[in-house]
Amino acid sequence: MDIKELLNKNDRFAANAGCKITEVDRHHAVAEMTVMEAHLNGGNVCQGGALFTLADLAIAALMNSQGQLTFGISNSIMFVASAHEGDTLRAEAIFVCNHHKIPSVEVRVTNQDNTLICHVTGMGYRKSVSISKE
Repeated sequence: MDIKELLNKNDRFAANAGCKITEVDRHHAVAEMTVMEAHLNGGNVCQGGALFTLADLAIAALMNSQGQLTFGISNSIMFVASAHEGDTLRAEAIFVCNHHKIPSVEVRVTNQDNTLICHVTGMGYRKSVSISKE
C-alpha cells in the first residue's frame, strides 16, 4: 500500500471531513475537498479548522512520503480569502527544506478558480522508524 492509499484509509478524521489525497510523490502532495454545508461556520463560509485539516493532510502525505514516520510539530495558517459551499479546494504541499529530522513544508490552498484561500507552513519531526505501509 502506498502513502496515498495508507493515509486515505487510516486518517479517519480527514476522511470524515471530506478530505482526500489525490497526488503524492517525494516532491509534492495534493489533497482535495469540496466545501459542504457541514464545513460552514456562523458567517456562512468554510470554517478555518476544515481548511487546516485539508492542508494538514497534504503536509502529512508529503512528509511521510519519505518512508519514515513523521509527525507535525509546528504549523501556521494565514487566511487570505473565504471558501464557500460548493467550492472545490486543492491543497498543494511542497518542501521548503527536506531535512532528515526536521522537514519544513509550505501549502497553498486554492479554489477551483485558482484563488488563494490560505497559506500554511508546517514543520515536522521525522522518527527513525518506518511508516507502516501494510
